[in-house]
Amino acid sequence: MLSNTAVPKYYGRFRDAVISGKIPVCREVSMEMNRIDSLIANPGIYYDDEAVEGWIEYCEKELTLTDGSDVHLLDSFKLWGEEIFGWFYFEERSIFVPDRDGRGGHYVKHRLKKRLINKMYLIVGRGAAKTMFSSFIQSYFLNIDTSTTQQITTAPTRKQAEEVLAPIRTSIQRARGPLFKFLTEGSINNTTGPKADRVKLCSTKKGIENFLTGSLLEIRPRKIDKLQGMRCKIATIDEWLSGDVREDVVGAIEQGASKVDNYLIIATSSEGTVRNGSGDTIKMELMSILKGEYINPHVSIWWYKLDSINEVSQPEMWVKANPNLGKTVSYETYQLDVERAEKAPATRNDILAKRFGLPMEGYTYYFTYEETLPTKQRDYWGLPCAMGADLSQGDDFCAFTFLSPLPGGAFGVRARSYLTSKTLDSLPGAMRLKYNEFRQEGSLIVLDGATLDLDNVYDDLDKHIQERQYDVRAFGFDPYGAKPFVERWQRENGPYGIEKVIQGAKTESIPLGNIKHLTESGLLYHDESIMTFTMGNSIVLVDTNGNKKLYKIRHDAKIDNVAALLDAYVAYENNKDAFE
Repeated sequence: MLSNTAVPKYYGRFRDAVISGKIPVCREVSMEMNRIDSLIANPGIYYDDEAVEGWIEYCEKELTLTDGSDVHLLDSFKLWGEEIFGWFYFEERSIFVPDRDGRGGHYVKHRLKKRLINKMYLIVGRGAAKTMFSSFIQSYFLNIDTSTTQQITTAPTRKQAEEVLAPIRTSIQRARGPLFKFLTEGSINNTTGPKADRVKLCSTKKGIENFLTGSLLEIRPRKIDKLQGMRCKIATIDEWLSGDVREDVVGAIEQGASKVDNYLIIATSSEGTVRNGSGDTIKMELMSILKGEYINPHVSIWWYKLDSINEVSQPEMWVKANPNLGKTVSYETYQLDVERAEKAPATRNDILAKRFGLPMEGYTYYFTYEETLPTKQRDYWGLPCAMGADLSQGDDFCAFTFLSPLPGGAFGVRARSYLTSKTLDSLPGAMRLKYNEFRQEGSLIVLDGATLDLDNVYDDLDKHIQERQYDVRAFGFDPYGAKPFVERWQRENGPYGIEKVIQGAKTESIPLGNIKHLTESGLLYHDESIMTFTMGNSIVLVDTNGNKKLYKIRHDAKIDNVAALLDAYVAYENNKDAFE
């Protein structure tokens, strides 16, 4: 029954348990609950309990687990499924109706009932049976929703994608419910007799087909060119945060799916261990939605994680990262992983990310994910500052970073980098989009040619400094390839405050440590995507004496503006009297 005032049944039970303290939740889940409470209060949004119960009944009466046992839906599945099947809104649409004589027609207004949620993001700890949830969703639309046609599932590997199809194949073989018995009766070879005597649902070379509804569920490789343009109605994406994914798979699928009424995309994953991929971009968007900075009622976000690494030592908090702990995966398994992380440091990042939802990386990244996120936009025009330079004439950024001391021991950071048009044009599509984002915010300037002319760079930078009224009182630079630029700077600005910053663990370790202290303390303010990008790429190498050196894991993982930040900090420290 439709209601624009009712509290959803399974969400209501969950909310009561959270309020009473029986179920601890992380900040992100709490924010999603606030969004659901807003839907309940919205008179234009309706809840349909019968639609939810219909999906639950289908799963529990018809489906089978891969081991052949009956299905009893988990509370978490009911909670997630309720958002998909329970929420609706109405849309007024004019439809052209031809006249009976065929000579004309007229428009008639129709009030269409539409499912509210068309995209669900589910980030949850390993062992939560999220792939099983995707399978149950796919099965329902394959066999119940007669409007469904094309359905796809994708994952990093074909084996992982097959896990979505496996329970459906088991249900076909077992056919324990009346619907599956009807759909699997007869023979696939019988094409001439009554439909009732033919197989209506079966596995084929294409995937799983329902010949009665005309629906096909197939596996697609997780490659952009294999997913773009598909007009699929239902899509499930498994482990979208795993692997070194530089392109937005969810966005590629949505391009085609958005042309279909009532499409649904479900993206499930445990936390990833790769920085600066499309996943980070999507997570920033999801956080904006959760915070209410960006209103999108058509997106459901269930983001389970620990609130801090300190909660790893508190088993009572682990359910924050995996609501099915003790049901689909044991506490003992989690405890063994915690012990393994302590004894085998090489496994630590993977365990903290995959089990507990903490955004760790497969390498020792210097800045945490939270430290790389942009702060509130600030204006440092006219302030005294130190400038750092990491010069390049090739395909690296020719990077400059301005460091402005602020009251309370804080610092403001602004960036300005240069790149050739030839280098930009040679980039892969996803990276070119990222670089264009930097251009739009004004932190990356693209100059014509195959190599950078440092005189042109100097002219543009000098103009930029004057426009911003930066009072540059110190200038630190990496000496490699910098001589002509530095000599011109000295001629035009005087010899004071110029510092050569030799690269190496002995010289970098202390300033790197000081910069890290600033980011940990929330005293380094940066609001540009290029700083988020380069900070997110920065790792450190530690020598036998414990000294740290800035490093990157691959060529396209640019760190140039962080290197320039290091140079600026050294110049500031060596010329503090100029800032008094």
